[in-house]
Amino acid sequence: MGADRAHEKALVTLLPMSASTSRSTPPSARTLGELRASGWTPRTVHQELRANLVARLQAGEDVFPGVIGFDETVVPQIQNAILSGHSLLLLGLRGQAKTRLARSLVGLLDEWVPAIEGSEMNECPENPVTVPGRARKAAEGDALPIEWIHREDRYREKLATPDVTVADLVGDVDPIKAATQRLTFADPEVIHFGLLPRANRGIFAVNELPDLQARIQVALLNVLEEGDIQIRGFPIRMPLDLFLVFTANPEDYTNRGSIITPLRDRIASQVLTHYPRTLEDAKAITDQEARSGRDGGVTVRIPEPLRDAVELVAFQARDSEFVDQASGVSARLSIAVLENVLSNAERRALLCGASSSTARPADLFAAASAVSGKVELVYDGEREGMEAISRMLIGRALQSAFEHHFPGAYEDGTEEEAAPYEGVLTWFRGGNRLELRDRTPDAEHLAQLDTVTGLRAVVDRHAEPADDAERAALMELVLEGLHQGSLLSRDDLDQGRVYGDMLAQMAESLR
Repeated sequence: MGADRAHEKALVTLLPMSASTSRSTPPSARTLGELRASGWTPRTVHQELRANLVARLQAGEDVFPGVIGFDETVVPQIQNAILSGHSLLLLGLRGQAKTRLARSLVGLLDEWVPAIEGSEMNECPENPVTVPGRARKAAEGDALPIEWIHREDRYREKLATPDVTVADLVGDVDPIKAATQRLTFADPEVIHFGLLPRANRGIFAVNELPDLQARIQVALLNVLEEGDIQIRGFPIRMPLDLFLVFTANPEDYTNRGSIITPLRDRIASQVLTHYPRTLEDAKAITDQEARSGRDGGVTVRIPEPLRDAVELVAFQARDSEFVDQASGVSARLSIAVLENVLSNAERRALLCGASSSTARPADLFAAASAVSGKVELVYDGEREGMEAISRMLIGRALQSAFEHHFPGAYEDGTEEEAAPYEGVLTWFRGGNRLELRDRTPDAEHLAQLDTVTGLRAVVDRHAEPADDAERAALMELVLEGLHQGSLLSRDDLDQGRVYGDMLAQMAESLR
C-alpha cells in the first residue's frame, strides 16, 4: 500500500484544543548539545504521566477537569492504573464519558518534549528508534537539530471499524517509496509506518475496541507486551514508547464483536464507567455540554422544576421496562432534550415578537424527537411505538419533578386545610375544560391558567416563582402532574392539549 493511500485509509482524530488552552513558549534549545547543556533527561510516557499525576495529587489539583460524577468511583481506578504504569481499558455503556476521560489524559503529559527535527515518529534525540534516526545522531552528534512538540500534538485517537487493517495500525511495505528511492523490499527504509508507530512518545486511544477484527487485535499483542512490531515478515525490533488506552461497550462483546482473550489479558487495568448517579451530577454534565446560549435576541429561562424534569427523562429511560437497558441511555439524551426545550421556547418568543421566553411543560413534549434517537426499545416497546414511549418517558419525568417540588397528587387535607388540589379538581369536576396552546404568549398563557380556581394559590404556596411567566409554567406543571396521577384527563392536539375531569372523560368513553 502506498503512503498516500495508507494515510487516507487510516483516518485519525486529533484531540482538539479547548478554547481555554494556551501554549507557552517552548524551551530555547535547538540542538542535542544545547539540550544536554540544559540538564534535560529523557523519560518515558508512563514516567511522565506518573510524575505529573503525583505532583497534581500532592498539590490537591483537579486531575480530570470537566469529568463529573466519577470522583469516588472511576477516577481513583484510573489514577491507580497510571501510578502502576498500566495500559487502560475503559469499559462502559454509550455516553459514559469514556472518550472524554481518554482525552483528558493529555493534561498529565509534559507540556513540551524534544524530538529529532523532521522525525515522523517523534523520536527522542537521546534514544532514536528508527535506522535513519540512529544514523543521524551518530553522524551529527551534538549538532543534531531538535524540535519541541506540545502535549496536545501527542494524542492520537482511532475509531475501530471492521475495515481497519494491520497496515493502518502498524504499517506496510510501500512499493512507491522503494521505486522512487531505488531500494529493495529487504530495506527497512521501504516501510510506511502506521498509526501506532507514528504515535510514538504519546497517548494512543482506540475507541470501540471490540469492533476490530480478531486478526487485527492480534497485531496489538506485541505492542502491549514487548513493544516490538513486525511488518510483512520484517523482524523489526522497535521499542515504541506509548501509553495505550482503549474504550469498549459491554454490549459489543456479544452483539458486534469481542476483545480476544490474549489482548484483554495484556491490558493491565480495566475500569468500569457508569452513568451519573445523582440528579445534581447529571444536571452539571448537561449544563457543561449543552449549547444553551441564545444569540437571536431572545432571553430564554427554564424554571428549576422543569430543569429537573429534563434530566429525569434519562433517569426514567434507564428504569423503563420498554427500553433495552443492555444498550444504555446516553447522557447525550439529556443534552439534546435541554437544547430542544430551550429552542422551542425561543421559537415561541420569536413567533410572538417577544424578547424573552420561559420554558413550559409543553416544551418538553415538543422535545420528544430528541428522545427518539437516543433509546433502543425492547419488543414490548416496539409494539407501543417510539413516539408513544418518548412521550411516556417525558410524562413520567414531569410527574417525578412535580412530586419533588409539590405535594403528592393524592395527599389528603387536614381539619384546618383542604387537600392541596381540591379546589383545582372541583373546578374540573364542574364540567370545565382548559385548552392550552403551545404558541400562546406568556401573559395570555397565565390568563388562561388563572381561570382554574385555586391553581395559582397552589403554586404560590409551595413554590417561589420569580415572575408571572415562571408562575404560569409551574401552574401547567401542576396540571400535568395531576394528569400523570390519573386525576385529570388530557387530550393532545397538534399544537396544544386540553385538560379535563378524568371521571367525566371515562364516562363519555363508555357511551
